[in-house]
Amino acid sequence: MKASEADILIIPGYTNSGPTHWQTRWEQKLATARRVEQAEWSKPVKEDWVAKIAEEVNACERPVVLVAHSLGIPSVVHAVPLFKKPVAGAFFVAPPEVDNPAIRPRHLTTFGPYPRDPLPFPTLTVASRNDPFGSYEHADDIAAAWGSLLVDAGESGHINAESGHGPWPEGTMVFAQFLSRLKA
Repeated sequence: MKASEADILIIPGYTNSGPTHWQTRWEQKLATARRVEQAEWSKPVKEDWVAKIAEEVNACERPVVLVAHSLGIPSVVHAVPLFKKPVAGAFFVAPPEVDNPAIRPRHLTTFGPYPRDPLPFPTLTVASRNDPFGSYEHADDIAAAWGSLLVDAGESGHINAESGHGPWPEGTMVFAQFLSRLKA
């Protein structure tokens, strides 16, 4: 599949993705990409985030490709039963351990635990070995439950602008390869 054949939904995590974040850059470069805007970025409510994602997916005209970072990932996985339109695939980056009681701020634990059913569309999960919000072991476990291909990003922190992943050319290449394997 080519990017022009899909509706690419960019799904940021907690506090949104700023102007130098790789998600923002991809949104600006990909003509068919748009951000799922949440009403409340700094005090997320799981039900609201899930409903907004489902609404955006169900409004799409072309096959949907989801690009979720951090808290966007559990939001997508919880929204899957609400999807009425086909999703061609999902690209997940830096899944947080939302069921970890040590997570801060504490209200983010309301997004856990992750559903563990296999996902009904192809997924690729990119995880770091030193992400402060989720261990690589957790990412490996949850990706296996979903039937997702796991990509080891090495020691890359939370794979965001703060960890030096503004442009993230390696991610662009992995996403392009993933996209090329999806069926329109």
